[in-house]
Amino acid sequence: MNMYDLTFAGTALKALGSGALFWPAQSLLCVSDLHFGKSERIARRGGAQLPPYETRDTLTRLAADLDHTQARTVICLGDSFDDLSAARALSEEDRLWITRLQAGRHWVWIEGNHDPGPIEFGGSHLGELTEEQLVFRHIAQAGARGEISGHYHPKATLPTRGRAITRPAFLIDADRIIMPAYGTYTGGLRSHDNALTNLMRCDATAILTGPRPVQIPMPRGAI
Repeated sequence: MNMYDLTFAGTALKALGSGALFWPAQSLLCVSDLHFGKSERIARRGGAQLPPYETRDTLTRLAADLDHTQARTVICLGDSFDDLSAARALSEEDRLWITRLQAGRHWVWIEGNHDPGPIEFGGSHLGELTEEQLVFRHIAQAGARGEISGHYHPKATLPTRGRAITRPAFLIDADRIIMPAYGTYTGGLRSHDNALTNLMRCDATAILTGPRPVQIPMPRGAI
């Protein structure tokens, strides 16, 4: 399985190439910004007609990560659904798939800015969650320590042999991890954006997702 080992806040974690974060000692898998139902929400609001397969694609990758890690706890770090109407519009097949993935697991939905209210799925629904020395929430807070968050969909660019590779990325420093978006069709914010450079320490690193996760200094300038 493609993953990158790291230590954060004294905790051994694994950044998966898919964009998930695994905490082996707690058998805990964390994913952020699934944005289930995005194509339905865009079409409902008069936008582009995207192929309506992103929920199934995201669920396929999530099922694979759960199969590989055998995680007993799953934390979804907010914006799991593109909005509440998108959650209600999911097909019965996709609803049953989510239910099957939840079976036998402690499943936590952290509230996000796209899905702030209760949603009609099983599991726990929380504003944030503290596990030992780590705090899981949707949006990073200034001054936080041991924080794992999402929201920004960070991407980082690695220059190589006359071209550049841009991938969703984990941003990591001594205080926080900002997770990449896990969902299909989610887009992203470049790591040199002020919203991210103002949050991350000067020595922050980025772990690019993909078949071979790569750690680099967090890029702070446009490439």
